[in-house]
Amino acid sequence: MRFPQVSNDYREYAYVTNGGAGTVTVLDLVNFRPDRTLRVGSDPTGVAVNPLRNEAYVVNTKSGTVSVIDAGTNTVVASIPVHKAPYSIAVDPKGERGYVANSGTNTVSVIDLQGRREIATVGSGEQPGLARVSPDGRALVVSNRGSGSVSVYNLGTTPAPHFRAAFGGCAQATDVAILPDSSKAFITCSGADEVLAISLASVPGSWPAKQDPASLQDHLLGRLRVGKTPVHLAVKPDGGELFVSNFGSNSISEISTFTNEVGSTYPIGSQPSQGVVGADNSSLWITNFGAESVSLYSIDEGRMSNAVHTGPQPDAIALSPGRPVLLVADSKSGDVAVIRTRDTNGPELLTMLPVGAQPNAIAIKAFHVR
Repeated sequence: MRFPQVSNDYREYAYVTNGGAGTVTVLDLVNFRPDRTLRVGSDPTGVAVNPLRNEAYVVNTKSGTVSVIDAGTNTVVASIPVHKAPYSIAVDPKGERGYVANSGTNTVSVIDLQGRREIATVGSGEQPGLARVSPDGRALVVSNRGSGSVSVYNLGTTPAPHFRAAFGGCAQATDVAILPDSSKAFITCSGADEVLAISLASVPGSWPAKQDPASLQDHLLGRLRVGKTPVHLAVKPDGGELFVSNFGSNSISEISTFTNEVGSTYPIGSQPSQGVVGADNSSLWITNFGAESVSLYSIDEGRMSNAVHTGPQPDAIALSPGRPVLLVADSKSGDVAVIRTRDTNGPELLTMLPVGAQPNAIAIKAFHVR
């Protein structure tokens, strides 16, 4: 199968953080080749792209900084100091603010992305790991691994987020997923084999608020029992279901976001790590950390339909927004498997692209040059 042709002004790059090398590898996804390797800070972990500007942001855990990459030139153009042991960054839908979870100081830094500086800091629970901004830009949800809790903040006109609510009893809180309509958040409690379901506060004056005034407050919907050691959540683009990677029980759990109930749990592969659902809402890809493979699960059929060999210890995963390919970072071998997702004979490995030591996160930016 030939790949669809793209216009001459189309660019698409993947940014892969190499935790063991202090670098970011830039992959050219138009030509499927490495573009360059950039030196950033020490132990780069999280990475995110700006939805409106051609920039990528890399969190350097040991350096306590965020590196700014200009996607137009693929050069590092700034380094922003934050606080001790930052781990992840989330960018708001307007591309104006970045929110960095600082696991070493129990805080979240607010970054002015245009001014490239920290403008506020807010306290969180112990060892915050992941920060997520709701699609409507109204809420910030932070998982606090050390305290086994979740913090929810209101994002308004002031630089500092306003604390709204906290929910405890989520041992080793890790991943956070927010539904496309911003109505609910789900958090994996890796130490309790549960997923926490939270209703996020409704917009004042909205239909839900008029029907139920209690919806104006964040509240707990339930603690959902899943498989052993849940580590990651993959949400369907339509928001109707999410899938939990149960690392310790070699399975995935399916959760209905309408009823907040676990439907079924299916065997998938050895030590499933991360997952992503395709735009068709029917294909779920899961990396099997202990099996050197990625599994394709058919949501409509309720079964695993295929598997593709990758490299050792596949972990981070990302779907290209403009090309029919899946990227899988092989954390042990230091490369990225590029998998063709659409082919008459099913998915297949297209190529392996070298990156750096211990690749641990991938973010993709696609744009047209002017």
